[in-house]
Amino acid sequence: MQEKPTRLVELDFFRGLVLLVILVDHIGGSMLSRITLHAFALNDAAEVFVFLGGFATATAYASMLTRRSESAARVRFVRRAVEIYCAFLITAVLMVATSSVLRPFFGSAPNLAIADLDSFLAAPFTSLADLLLLRRQPYLSSVLPMYAFFALAVPLVLPLARSKPWLLLGASVALWFAAAPIAEYLPSANDVLWDFNPAAWQLMFVLGVLACCHPIYQRASSHRFGWVASVAALGIIAGMAYYKLLVLPASLDGDIKRNLAGMRILNFLGVAWLAGDLARHGAVKQIALRLPWVAAVGRDGLVCFVAGAVISLTADSILFTLTGGLIDVPLGLAVDAIAVGLLVAIAHRQRVFDAIGIRPVAAVAKTEAKRRVVR
Repeated sequence: MQEKPTRLVELDFFRGLVLLVILVDHIGGSMLSRITLHAFALNDAAEVFVFLGGFATATAYASMLTRRSESAARVRFVRRAVEIYCAFLITAVLMVATSSVLRPFFGSAPNLAIADLDSFLAAPFTSLADLLLLRRQPYLSSVLPMYAFFALAVPLVLPLARSKPWLLLGASVALWFAAAPIAEYLPSANDVLWDFNPAAWQLMFVLGVLACCHPIYQRASSHRFGWVASVAALGIIAGMAYYKLLVLPASLDGDIKRNLAGMRILNFLGVAWLAGDLARHGAVKQIALRLPWVAAVGRDGLVCFVAGAVISLTADSILFTLTGGLIDVPLGLAVDAIAVGLLVAIAHRQRVFDAIGIRPVAAVAKTEAKRRVVR
């Protein structure tokens, strides 16, 4: 029997942490979101999410090559693209359904998918077709379509990353430069641009893939002058924080995030380098071992993302109505605790079910399948 591949504790921890940050960042009155990455940096958790997605994809692809074959790896990621597409449809429907339930009570909340809900009520079949064709992407579901494209591209990207990394990087950078005009041709209802332009954000995904396939960081950081890069990274983070907090206006043009502006990439690289330093010295692993519930969220990333979207939309709507959109420390902290607790409970749902004596249908089917194999 082949051994099950070992998971990277640090990777699961970072993915879980990012999902928790995304959760609170989309709750307007959250207190925790006042100290997350977006509060002092030009980038936010989205860059980390996509970069880690590329890194995890390269890890999974290499594992499939070792255990099975390249054709099996290709098939697996085509199936993964379908899974992500289905997750998008589920998330989109949940965003509209949640908005429908909350609207009578919290109709003034800013993030409810009211426009999509009204369109669905007026023309349900047209709206459903728009969802299927990615023309509509209600609220937090908008990050998933580009992920589906990335999964489809894996059979092309990964072999290039392994054999011709500079060619892949050059092509990715060239596509990033041309991303803004491409955004105009993406399918859209009412000419609403995608929140995430996949032609731009693919660069962050490719950087994650290359970081896994070619350990440039390890070689550079272990060099005797590696500390210079760490000092430079710290300088970038400090400079960007000054620019964000004291120079930039409170609201920024949506294109800066949609098309992944260069300053966001630079800020991310500084953060990523220092995070790599912490991981190299074992600090991240120690923290991960002390906070296993964070890694549990990362291991069940797709389910936790979908659940987190519903939790954050609900929490944001309720909190906004209760506080009138004003900052309320006790309520904000309470909602943070409830939202994070719910997402962690979902990540540990099997333990929760066991504690209350419930066995989900999927778990029963899995047990029966194992019994048949034994027999």
